[in-house]
Amino acid sequence: MRSLLALLSLLALPVMAAEPTLYGRYEYIALPEIGGEVLKAKMDTGALTASLSAKDIETFTRDGEDWVRFRLATKGASNKVYEHKVARISKIKTRSEEDEDDSEVIAPTKRPVVDLELCLGNVKRTVEVNLTDRSSFNYPLLIGAKALREFGAAVNPARRFTADKPDC
Repeated sequence: MRSLLALLSLLALPVMAAEPTLYGRYEYIALPEIGGEVLKAKMDTGALTASLSAKDIETFTRDGEDWVRFRLATKGASNKVYEHKVARISKIKTRSEEDEDDSEVIAPTKRPVVDLELCLGNVKRTVEVNLTDRSSFNYPLLIGAKALREFGAAVNPARRFTADKPDC
């Protein structure tokens, strides 16, 4: 009986999750499905989804399914057109100003979301990425909380570019 109680107490212990990999606030990420482009990304725990800077975004139907075509809106990007199946359409809420107390909420914008392979260090994951023109921002790729979870990542905002160049 005593050994059975000992066994049961062991089963009640919480399972320890693997420690997250610590990344800096900014990292290099490769996009294998987008010509292997390597972009500087902002790791943003305050954003829910990932966003990729794109232009000429156009949704269309192929074989009864929603697709999107776009070009990268990044410095030095080629003029190549990419096409991906749409995973869903996201509604993103934005504010007219940074100060939440005085700002008014602007009507949500709808953005196509695609499933893209991303390579961070030597880890490759498929994550949902919404497409929007981020060309006015310093970082063409924003990695939000959902993608950070997919990578098992934690972010140290005091560090930058801690992972090696992407190698997937």
